[in-house]
Amino acid sequence: MRVFTLSLCLFVLLCALTCKVNAIEKVKEAPLTKLGAQAGPTLKFFYCYSCGYRKMFEEYVGILRQKYPELQVVGENFNPPGYNMLLARFLFAAKIIIIVLILSGINISEWIGQPTPSWWQWCMANRIFACLMLFVLSNAIEGMLVASGAFEIHFNDVPVWSKLETGRVPQPPELFQIIDNHIRFQKLDTDNIDFNK
Repeated sequence: MRVFTLSLCLFVLLCALTCKVNAIEKVKEAPLTKLGAQAGPTLKFFYCYSCGYRKMFEEYVGILRQKYPELQVVGENFNPPGYNMLLARFLFAAKIIIIVLILSGINISEWIGQPTPSWWQWCMANRIFACLMLFVLSNAIEGMLVASGAFEIHFNDVPVWSKLETGRVPQPPELFQIIDNHIRFQKLDTDNIDFNK
């Protein structure tokens, strides 16, 4: 029975981790032009997904599609600096393991020959409440670890706006002016190329 329970716990953990990785990969990019990657200039947004900036990114995409149809717009999550992302992933895996252990009634302290801690006895007596509490608290901590507050914009891999530096997101007219200036400079550079040998 214990082998079955452990294999079930491992299966649930692997499924949860696979779903988390697939969800992260699906959020990565959102190309908007039909012509492909080399159709025109590229505008890249790096936003904090856990801060709710994905919706703001999608609003900017709609506005930019109307005004600049030749512009390729790409968006992806801005990964937090340092070990925050690694720590958040570890916390996610630990949360899933502990929830599975609580729900299956497995007592690890018996396996290692130690007395059962009182907090674990409480978790066994109140399984649903313990799992919900663990889930909510660990999600709050994970959210704090990965929240960067970033909304960074790059035009052809050149940074043109940083919320981390300015403390705010650009208004659409500001973004239009930035894009117009960069397109104008790009056209000037291509017009000034001397083809004489």
